[in-house]
Amino acid sequence: MADGPLMVLDSAGLWFRAFHSVPEKITGPDGAPANAVRGFCDMTAVLVEEYRPTGLVAALDREWRPGWRVDLLPSYKTHRVGDDGEEDAPDSLAPQVESIGAILAAAGISRAGAADAEADDVIAMLAAREREVLVVTGDRDLFQLASPTTTVVYVGAGMRKRLAYTPEVVAERFDLPVGGDAAVYADYAVLVGDASDGLPGVAGIGAKTAATLLRRYGDLDGIVAAAADPGSDLT
Repeated sequence: MADGPLMVLDSAGLWFRAFHSVPEKITGPDGAPANAVRGFCDMTAVLVEEYRPTGLVAALDREWRPGWRVDLLPSYKTHRVGDDGEEDAPDSLAPQVESIGAILAAAGISRAGAADAEADDVIAMLAAREREVLVVTGDRDLFQLASPTTTVVYVGAGMRKRLAYTPEVVAERFDLPVGGDAAVYADYAVLVGDASDGLPGVAGIGAKTAATLLRRYGDLDGIVAAAADPGSDLT
């Protein structure tokens, strides 16, 4: 790619955030709600103005709850499943998602998705492939992608409090033994869990204990090995 970063949007997370943060009194010419459209476009414009990427991609969920992931962890996103088996979402959001897609297409902004995969999977692939990437998300799971070539711009606390997560920032914020990249954040997430995705974590282990274990044993494999070692001080 040309000089400068590729900005990758975690699209669904952004339009959900826009829907819930912008009043529904924002409507289109036909009187239909347009709050998610307005918020998504405003956020994108602000981010592009600030970071000046040379490329922009909207990553999409082709499957919001892939079957292969549910097979691995049946509780995955269970609390978000509606009566019809689909993702439970406000009725007025779906038409706006279609409008956002049309706007992206009209603006010539690439949309990327993959069969039986979530946007997270697509984002991880692009982060591994491209020379320099800015990931925009409200999902902390993606902190694990922070590396010398990938910065995660976290908007989960709102656009005004957005923060760029490099490996050093991940290490400082979560007290983790991050080296060249922040891949160990994935092990941290396994230990503490994430109620928003139906991930249970390990009983009795909170954020401080997880960070302590990872600093002492390096990663999840090290913790498991220590737990199985009779000579270890891990009981």
